[in-house]
Amino acid sequence: MPKHKKLIIHTDGGARGNPGPAGLGVVIKDEDGKIIATMARFLGKLTNNQAEYRAVIAGIHKAGELQAEEVDFYLDSELVVKQLNREYKVRDKNLQPLFVEIYNQSLQFKKVKFHHVRREFNKEADALANEAMDRGN
Repeated sequence: MPKHKKLIIHTDGGARGNPGPAGLGVVIKDEDGKIIATMARFLGKLTNNQAEYRAVIAGIHKAGELQAEEVDFYLDSELVVKQLNREYKVRDKNLQPLFVEIYNQSLQFKKVKFHHVRREFNKEADALANEAMDRGN
């Protein structure tokens, strides 16, 4: 697979019910904005935050496969972004191992950034997460 200097990854996770049927959506773009990979995956019964974390995990694993040097994540969960940027502590025992997995995976890259975006700037990943939830029900 080609090596990428930098990847832009939009992720979204959602759960209908919280907890409820959950799905994730991931859109991976190169520096020129060209989509190079997408994912839509049904996750079973999870909380919204668990689904958000699992979307980032799916994206970071794929970035590793694509041999990225740097990764910029964009997601609409302010809580998850602040936790991943270590502005908030991860108090939920179900989220702690997910946080640790992302942290450990991030060590393979020169730089990983997590950015919060408003929902309207994350429509592609949101659509994929909803597609996954629709398929899973």
